[in-house]
Amino acid sequence: MSFTGNLQTVAFSDLLQLFSAGKKTGTVTIVRGNIRKEIVFRDGNIITANSHDAEEDYLGQVLLKAGRITKTDLQRAIYMHKTAGKRIGQVLVEMKLVSREELTLYLKQQIEEIIYNLFSWKEGEFVFREGQLPAGREGLFELNTMNVIMEGTRRIDEWVEIQKVLPRDNQILCVSPKIQAKNDEVTLSLEEFKVITLVDSKRTLPEILEASPLGEFVTSRAIYKLISAGLVETTTVKEAEMLDPREEDSLFWLLLRVYASAFSQIQKMLEKKMGSENEKLQLTLGGFRKGIWQCFVGVNHSDFPTSFESIKRAMAKMPKEVRVLRLISGLNQIMEEQLAFVYSYLGIEVRKQVAAEIKKDIALPLAERREVDKKYDVGNELYRILREVKLTKSVL
Repeated sequence: MSFTGNLQTVAFSDLLQLFSAGKKTGTVTIVRGNIRKEIVFRDGNIITANSHDAEEDYLGQVLLKAGRITKTDLQRAIYMHKTAGKRIGQVLVEMKLVSREELTLYLKQQIEEIIYNLFSWKEGEFVFREGQLPAGREGLFELNTMNVIMEGTRRIDEWVEIQKVLPRDNQILCVSPKIQAKNDEVTLSLEEFKVITLVDSKRTLPEILEASPLGEFVTSRAIYKLISAGLVETTTVKEAEMLDPREEDSLFWLLLRVYASAFSQIQKMLEKKMGSENEKLQLTLGGFRKGIWQCFVGVNHSDFPTSFESIKRAMAKMPKEVRVLRLISGLNQIMEEQLAFVYSYLGIEVRKQVAAEIKKDIALPLAERREVDKKYDVGNELYRILREVKLTKSVL
């Protein structure tokens, strides 16, 4: 027995909950673009996972970043893996480069990174094949699926706050001179200690993420805590900043993704609670759409949010010095009005629920365009709007 679907209609966390509650045994394959991930379940618990075409997930890369093997060791292991048909982990143990206990520890870390990364996926096709267990993948341990769901959800929520503090990609990080000048005792977690050793007044955040054996989330969280505690700060930029001719395109892409996602969440909630045929709702949504088009002179309703090129052409008709400000302020005003409508007619709890869903949806595009987000303060302004509660004028 097997079933298929898409993460746009079934969230990854819901998928895991389904397998856990049903105590399923089998393999789910999830594909997005050229990345394919597989998770294997036994009686509802996770026993292994692997990723194809995503280098950061490879066990060899994890061991290399941790300093447990060298590039030469990894090249030899890959050669033996291909010629003998043995798994990389087994080859490394046979080469006496790692013990079986160490292998288990790093495999668990690798599997967790693969799975937790999937919580940020909002799209991707999946296929579950019940009863299918890959040969030789009996698993060295089990992960409680419900615990994984709770941790993955917590990470997504925490990521929103972490993103607000992380520096721009071209800023060099250093240990705070104020700390170096004092003799005060500083207490660090093991994760923070491992990360602060990579802060050498030469590396930027992407370079630290690349060098860290802890994975993107754990490393980013450690940097967030170190900066918040005043132990790490930014210095100069890696090189003189130059105006990127693609920057405006990147900004338009970001605005399109986050606001289209936000408006979609609001509309879905309104239709769910009030009914899609509700006359007052349709009249209100029509008014919102009319407001959106005023931000995009020359763009038709059908162009939004599917046609990036149409919106780009329409924005090009505006004076360059004001078009970005006009676009952002206009979209923010519409967002405030829509959320106020939700609060006024459906109450504070539904308004909070919508805001929470929007935060989850916008976290990934904001992370993907971190540089543009930092420069134009897109995320912070959105989070401000999501926090503030206002009533619509018709109710006041």
